[in-house]
Amino acid sequence: MTGPASATLPDGFAVRLDPACLRLGPRHLLGGSPTRLLTLSSAAVGLIDGTGTVTVSDAASAGLARRLLDSGVANPVPVAHGSTGEITVVVPVRDHQAGIDRLLGVLRGVPVVVVDDGSTVPIRVPDDPAVRLVRLAQNRGPAHARNRGAALVDTELVAFLDADTVPRPGWAALLSGRFADPAVAVAAPRIVGLANAPWTRPVARYAGLHSSLDLGPCARDARPGSPIAYVPSAAMLCRRRAFEAVGGFDPNLRVAEDVDLCWRLVGAGWTVRYDPAARVAHDHRTTVRALLNRRRYYGTGAAELARRHGTHAAPVVTAIPSALAAICVLSGTRTGAAGAAVTYAWMFARLRSRLDGVPHAGAAAGRLVGRAAWFGVHQGFAAMLRHYWPAAAAAALLSRRFRRRLLIAAVVEPVLSWVSAVRREPDAPHPDPVTWAVLHRLDDLAYGFGVWQGAVRCREFGALRPAITR
Repeated sequence: MTGPASATLPDGFAVRLDPACLRLGPRHLLGGSPTRLLTLSSAAVGLIDGTGTVTVSDAASAGLARRLLDSGVANPVPVAHGSTGEITVVVPVRDHQAGIDRLLGVLRGVPVVVVDDGSTVPIRVPDDPAVRLVRLAQNRGPAHARNRGAALVDTELVAFLDADTVPRPGWAALLSGRFADPAVAVAAPRIVGLANAPWTRPVARYAGLHSSLDLGPCARDARPGSPIAYVPSAAMLCRRRAFEAVGGFDPNLRVAEDVDLCWRLVGAGWTVRYDPAARVAHDHRTTVRALLNRRRYYGTGAAELARRHGTHAAPVVTAIPSALAAICVLSGTRTGAAGAAVTYAWMFARLRSRLDGVPHAGAAAGRLVGRAAWFGVHQGFAAMLRHYWPAAAAAALLSRRFRRRLLIAAVVEPVLSWVSAVRREPDAPHPDPVTWAVLHRLDDLAYGFGVWQGAVRCREFGALRPAITR
């Protein structure tokens, strides 16, 4: 048994309905990922206060809070644990003395295990009883290094921080509060750019707003197929018992080891939480070459994930009606537009029927169809320009009509991405839309190249196959 021994929430634990959750009358909640409809009893409705919060005080409130959490329609109310005495930090490092010096300066007084993963020039640490140094004779990769460090930890919680990170004040206290839920195995912060980054560089501005490590401002559970599928190992806090129960990181993986760990934990019944209230800064790549090489490298891990986790690693996850409608829209023809309209009308009627008896059923069905339409078309554009760009480029050479569609997608998609990023972080430095569009396209090309590179090398093409759901 590798899952949690208990899932019962303690008294005082509180959850609050997610802002994206729709309340359809007093007894119905629509939300989560995948989207689901929850019907509450009259007693359960009485446990939700005016702010959408449920505070655990007995078995009934504990059961309701757990149901809301597991359905993805609610998130834990942030509460700082107030103590970091049960945490040991493990830092894998290779050839980054400056990063270690900077990080240890921030972690003074906290137990730290530094694992030198075969550095060319051996890493040095200060003469501090709280800091332990482990040297590996040869480079085995960050997964192996983290496991070696974690094996020396005896505290309840173990934090993994990369040498190019700098935790913000209060990060550990905020994250440790998440472990009041006995089902939580991992809590992870939001990873943001360093305050002293060279923001005058367009690449630095792009990386600061479009980092693959920054999972955004919304707290969520990380699980396959959801908006947040995993949390990065550059900064995460783990329940040591859960980490050991699933065997830690897979030492055979040099990339995507964090995705693999999260999915194995979720598969074993544990919860992985993302909490953007806690923040850790990261020294992002600020040159085009470094940024694109890192994106390509991340892409190479998709094939191994597909081999281990099947359709969880699929680049596109869609239901047949949504796929048909998106294809019709992307065709750009009158026939396609008519086909999309018919398909969306059928989807609306089907959802409206399933919501029969629920207040505001028509409005809810319309909202769900609109969301599905937007997501389906956007997912199609993104996949065509990212995972499938070699095939899309070949098709563009053969078809003038497709070439025009591809060009429109290549321009419109990054502009929408730029608008979304600026609205999300209006005070952050950001590049102009043209620079953003160019870097965004190069970013996708690099990642997609890495996916194909990994697939060919591993002879595993699951990361390029769409997953069709009901």
